Amino acid sequence: MEMNIEKLHALLGTVVNELGAAQNAALVIIGEELDLYRKMAGAGLVSAGQLAEATGTRQRYIEEWLAAQAASGFVEYDRETGKFHLSPEQAAVFAVDESPANVIGGFQALEAVYADRSKLAHAFRNGGGVSWTDRCNCMFCGTDRFFRPGYKANLIDNWLPSLDGVIEKLERGALVADVGCGFGSSTILMAEAFPKSRFVGIDFHAYSIDHANKHAKRLDNLRFETASAQDFPGQDFDLVTMFDALHDMGDPIGAVRHIGNALKPGGTLMLVEPMAGDRLEDNLHPIGRVFYAASANTCVPASLGQDVGAALGAQAGEKRLTEVLNTGGFAQVRRASETPFNMVLEARL
Repeated sequence: MEMNIEKLHALLGTVVNELGAAQNAALVIIGEELDLYRKMAGAGLVSAGQLAEATGTRQRYIEEWLAAQAASGFVEYDRETGKFHLSPEQAAVFAVDESPANVIGGFQALEAVYADRSKLAHAFRNGGGVSWTDRCNCMFCGTDRFFRPGYKANLIDNWLPSLDGVIEKLERGALVADVGCGFGSSTILMAEAFPKSRFVGIDFHAYSIDHANKHAKRLDNLRFETASAQDFPGQDFDLVTMFDALHDMGDPIGAVRHIGNALKPGGTLMLVEPMAGDRLEDNLHPIGRVFYAASANTCVPASLGQDVGAALGAQAGEKRLTEVLNTGGFAQVRRASETPFNMVLEARL
């Protein structure tokens, strides 16, 4: 078979870029752990020696770290002074915890992917799944931290207002279940914004619920419970929310059906899922690439490790998700809002 040399060179260029990204991912995590990005933010031009002194680290390591970040475009290098600085945009991505553009959590979750590689390879060969409860703990922290900035930027100001009549109910006082709440970031945001409403965060993962309870800020309109999406207790909810969780579940139709039974008449299910087109070819781009890889590493193994094992995947798409909702009893489904990373579906019985 004759090779096209131009295509070969282009592919090798892509692969070299990938190898650099994979190598530097570990350095991003180190930069976060050692406060390197935060110390650079707003500090202007700094030398390796100055950054090492400010962070209590060794200069020779910092020299190489800074060079790798500059080559990646994650910090700026000033040729005239031989120093480095963090632009406002770079700070928003790597250094500012409250920034909606912060992606450090995504890098943290990668630690679990590599730590659990042998478990994943076994599942690839033999079938079955890798349960969420069997993942390295950095998966839980990283996942929460990755999604939290987007929730903070959109949930209260954009996503909830896009639902018909829901804001009015929340302001008057509603009963809300946040199913698959993880560490509870989304639940806490809603409880803070709507003090007249009552919120319960629900997740089958006891470790996550313990963490959520410790960070609940003593809000008297909020509680967390360990339960599955298919059998959590409670009735007459005005609103049920699910954030980036349905596609991970083994039995998403069973979860949707139970939610329908738990809603009061006229209640709403808000489903937030990763943005995706309905066809594979619609998702062959950088964002789809991230979500497909995360799905292969995390979401599909999590689903296949549960009963039913539907394995929707992180790029299920609106059509497939709507089919799940319809089968689970929700006749009315519409896309209420979206971002480049998420779609928000409103479902009613």
